[in-house]
Amino acid sequence: MTGHGPAGRPPYPPSPERSAEVRRRFAAEARCERPDLSLLCLLLGAVADGALDEAGMDAAQLELDRLAGQLPYGPGGPPAWAAALHQLLGVRYEFRGSRAEYRRLEASLLHAVLRRRHGLPILLSVIWMEVARRAGAHVYGVALPGHFVVGFGAAGEQVLADPFDGGRVLTGTDAELLVAGATGAPLEPSMLVPAAPLDVVVRILNNIRAWAAARPERSDVALWAVELSLLLPSHPARLRYERAQLLVQRGEFVAGAAELDAYAEVLAAADESGARRVRRQANAARALLN
Repeated sequence: MTGHGPAGRPPYPPSPERSAEVRRRFAAEARCERPDLSLLCLLLGAVADGALDEAGMDAAQLELDRLAGQLPYGPGGPPAWAAALHQLLGVRYEFRGSRAEYRRLEASLLHAVLRRRHGLPILLSVIWMEVARRAGAHVYGVALPGHFVVGFGAAGEQVLADPFDGGRVLTGTDAELLVAGATGAPLEPSMLVPAAPLDVVVRILNNIRAWAAARPERSDVALWAVELSLLLPSHPARLRYERAQLLVQRGEFVAGAAELDAYAEVLAAADESGARRVRRQANAARALLN
């Protein structure tokens, strides 16, 4: 792998040229008919971490292949798949999470979670999914409110496992308690449907944005997370407003004002008074140059 750059805080960002190429590939992959989740996560990681070069991305994919090769062949139905993943990843290799992971940016980067064997629930779930998928399992992510898990099998025989807890198989009561703890609401069948790859990526980027929002000194991370979100085929228009605010916060007043003007144009069709308010913010940003 290449070394870290001289400036910034770890993980250090890549060069502008490398970042532009990685973002182009991220946008192209996101628009594929069948986006590759592991590749999207690694490209996201390459935007965050300049030390993740092509060799490092290949090594991460090979590690997922290696882990998949250690699963028993066709272990059986959903309970057997869940048990096999728990034994391999949770017990043998000790992939799991802890509350401390929520304080680390690396806990949202696939290559770092593969190396450290610790991360957020959603990144550990990506590893469970990618390893199991390579071995032939019917596996998918389940985006429970506040806690991402994995599912094995079709709806009628679905088995849920929690990679954050080493892949522990969840009973119906366990899932209900997870949802109730996060939202205070009951578990609904709609919460158990498979999450599409792009939905998983959106949730990872939202986690990163939330991490950066709690650390105003890391507006660099907030900015690239918003910009990657804007590269996805479907995204809320308000992300442009968020990007504009970050640019102004970082002292990029001309670029921030231009983005505010562009957002105002989009907003004007539905909310003219809101658009006028955003235009005033653009003018205020330009005034900061004087």
